Amino acid sequence: MSAAPAAAPTLPLLVAHARAARAQAYAPYSRYAVGAAVLADDGRVFGGCNVENAVYGATVCAERVAVWAAVAAGARRLVALAVVTPNGGTPCGCCRQVLAEFGDADLAVAVAGPAGPFDVCRLGELLPRAWTRDDPGAGAAPSDA
Repeated sequence: MSAAPAAAPTLPLLVAHARAARAQAYAPYSRYAVGAAVLADDGRVFGGCNVENAVYGATVCAERVAVWAAVAAGARRLVALAVVTPNGGTPCGCCRQVLAEFGDADLAVAVAGPAGPFDVCRLGELLPRAWTRDDPGAGAAPSDA
């Protein structure tokens, strides 16, 4: 993982928020509790935890819960994410793409375990060549051709 990006001074606090959110995870099936916190460009922090369901497709990752909370509160631009997992795992592909919708390739990603230090990388390292709203055809309805 790379050196800490510009948002680094806020990352320890963001990791603390993600660790607190992890305590609320509902993970009776996987037993893989995850907490996340996102930092909006206006300085607000939003947390989330994973919420599992017996119908696995209805399960939602902690990162997306945090993003949905930010968007529901009016945030549209994210600058950092902290995610805390049992083993320091990174966000899944779906969450990476959701983060790309509200951040850019420089979005700081802090990845941590339940205690101890954390690693930092950028979203662009985790999701190179992400689809963005600037891509030709992004969000367009399928053509009849």
